[in-house]
Amino acid sequence: MSMSTQFAARCCRQIVRPTASLRVSSASYLSSSRRWQSTESAAPANPKITQIVDQISQLNLLETADLVASLKSRLNIPDLPVGGFAMAAAPAAPAAAEEEEAPVQQEKTLFNLKLESIDAASKAKVIKEIKNMLGLSLVDSKKFVESAPKTLKESVPKEEAEKIIETLKAVGAKVTMD
Repeated sequence: MSMSTQFAARCCRQIVRPTASLRVSSASYLSSSRRWQSTESAAPANPKITQIVDQISQLNLLETADLVASLKSRLNIPDLPVGGFAMAAAPAAPAAAEEEEAPVQQEKTLFNLKLESIDAASKAKVIKEIKNMLGLSLVDSKKFVESAPKTLKESVPKEEAEKIIETLKAVGAKVTMD
């Protein structure tokens, strides 16, 4: 008996005073606590599974990584982010099946606006409009306009994006919506 199991058994005897309804022998307690440390596991009843487990246990790290990649691609299993739970992947399967049944293209609702270019004659107007729109200082607005092409705003609703494009087009800027 290892030192830690002896200590655990001693602590359990001191803390819990068994009553008539709760009698646990230290031998049965220790055998159940060692069960998780055991290298012996319940052998699969199917010999085919046993053979596969034996073959997998003989693979090195690179071969195991290749096996995992092959299984993911063959079984169409998506990659989960690090720290993700396996339960989070379960609802995705019905959603994927629904997408395959009805491949309806969803309309994009959020757009990224990109300042492509400006007219040199209307540079001051564009700088002023960018300053008001983004809340930048005059110097930062000037640097922003001079560094075109550059992303103006991200994740903008369609109506707002169209208004911004019209406003900047009126002062001499070319803006695209992605």
